[in-house]
Amino acid sequence: MQGGLVTVLLGALAISVVVQGLENGLARTPPMGWLAWERFRCNTDCENDPHNCISEQLFMTMADLLVSRGYSSLGYNVVSLDDCWPEHERDEQGKLQADSKRFPSGIPALADYMHKKGLYFGIYEDYGNYTCGGYPGILGHLKTDADTFAEWGVDYVKLDGCYADPKDMDQGYPDFGQFLNATNRPMVYSCSWPDYQLASGMTPNWTSIIATCNLWRNFDDIQDSWASVASIINYYGDNQDDIAVNAGPGHWNDPDMLIIGNYGLSYEQSKAQMAMWAIFAAPLLMSVDLRSIDPKYEAILQNKDVIAVNQDPLGIQGRRISKENNIEMWTRPISPSHGDDHSYAVAVLSQRTDGTPTAVTLTLKSLGLTSADGYHVTDLFDNYSLGVVHPDDQVKLHVNPTGVVLLRCLLASAL
Repeated sequence: MQGGLVTVLLGALAISVVVQGLENGLARTPPMGWLAWERFRCNTDCENDPHNCISEQLFMTMADLLVSRGYSSLGYNVVSLDDCWPEHERDEQGKLQADSKRFPSGIPALADYMHKKGLYFGIYEDYGNYTCGGYPGILGHLKTDADTFAEWGVDYVKLDGCYADPKDMDQGYPDFGQFLNATNRPMVYSCSWPDYQLASGMTPNWTSIIATCNLWRNFDDIQDSWASVASIINYYGDNQDDIAVNAGPGHWNDPDMLIIGNYGLSYEQSKAQMAMWAIFAAPLLMSVDLRSIDPKYEAILQNKDVIAVNQDPLGIQGRRISKENNIEMWTRPISPSHGDDHSYAVAVLSQRTDGTPTAVTLTLKSLGLTSADGYHVTDLFDNYSLGVVHPDDQVKLHVNPTGVVLLRCLLASAL
């Protein structure tokens, strides 16, 4: 099953850079699904904006569309709440409770709705006194909330870090993870722990983070703009020696949501985000209004070949090989392999804005692809084959401004 909520453990990996992480059997490939925050934020005004407010109807509608529009069959199988879903006060037993007007059926019923559609249900909380939106935080209620989420049928938990001391997170996030595991209900654990520590000038304990969390944020929240997407790409490239080694089956770097199909990205920039999130082995969590998405953007999100790169079972995060004149070369080892040789995904990314496509000539050898038998090379967005390309052969491409060319280079010797 795609989408990262598989409970079957993979065998030994062929590359030694993958480190051991949380072994709850979950997120063996990057999680995929739909998350509310970037597109719908904390809109609680259901009286004046019932179409877009944070309510059970919004999440049920998105679940319906994941199934009917074919997203779920491609692996987008999580539907997750974000902030602003609960009441402002806990109940008399100290338990969280959903806003009774916006979620009149309650959270267990919403989770059951997802499960009946073959989907997984996610929820949001915060390791602080309050959530970022001012709703009850988890401090003082770690075990209660873990037990509540299990009772409700939650499959995926996102734990934010507003209104908390980052120094306390080294203890608090693992503690909550242990409470989640103690429920014996499989729940993917999404953490914001390193993001808050890095922002405060701390050096995160990556060994503990990897052992605790299935995925984690480590940079700024994404906004609806190319500038935001580019800043994330630059951060992942500039800090790749510290970031990439932490990723692998069961434990992923999370550069934040896909904003494809919203207001801020052009068609070329949307392909660039999808390609780079595939190179990053990043969670593919859409935050878009599926009721009105343009078909050409939906096609980007549903590109089976790009999704296959993202979900490659080796789970190795890609790296930036070069950056010159705002043209970047990125590679990611993927399956199949043959001996010590691997197939690769190659992204040629342009961050140029000078208005015309850039001619790029490269050899696979210059990117570290050296198999003498060559590689079957396919452009994954334009869907055409370059045939078998050998390491010293010249490959000539044109890359659009703030766009990408994504190539799949499969070992000829492994086919």
